[in-house]
Amino acid sequence: MVIKPATRQMFAALRAIELASFTTLRAAGAVTGRATASSAEDLQRYLAAGLLWAALTPEALPVGFLGAYQQQGWLHIAEMDVDPVWQRQGIGRGLMAQAIKEGRARKLRGVTLTTDRFAPFNAPFYAALGLHIVARDECPERLKAILAAESAAGFDARRRVAMMMLF
Repeated sequence: MVIKPATRQMFAALRAIELASFTTLRAAGAVTGRATASSAEDLQRYLAAGLLWAALTPEALPVGFLGAYQQQGWLHIAEMDVDPVWQRQGIGRGLMAQAIKEGRARKLRGVTLTTDRFAPFNAPFYAALGLHIVARDECPERLKAILAAESAAGFDARRRVAMMMLF
């Protein structure tokens, strides 16, 4: 598996990976409702920032991706998904390592994300990589706003947490 910068030509495949990953999240109780994927505009924003990576098979087939953006001196992981067939093979760990490496290279303060607190492949996975849960009352306003938007989009607010790692 190799991790490389994604291209615009991969957008359809990346969106398909995200939709396929929704089934894993649903089975863990992390999401409900209709499956949705990142918009082409969101993916383009991550791409334009140089913060969209794809995990590729030797045949150059995308099987996972991570999209992020910079905000207020932080790298924020907006989306990370691995096709269910390819999960539990270190792909998510590799994608996160790439993002963390890039955040450090850009001399950012650290990395943040929001996730489900209970699914074992979400908050516990990120904690194993060195991120910690930020108490709601200690969340920066930008993370509170993301959590509020997720709640408005139908995510269960009791399950959602913000996490961060200082560099």
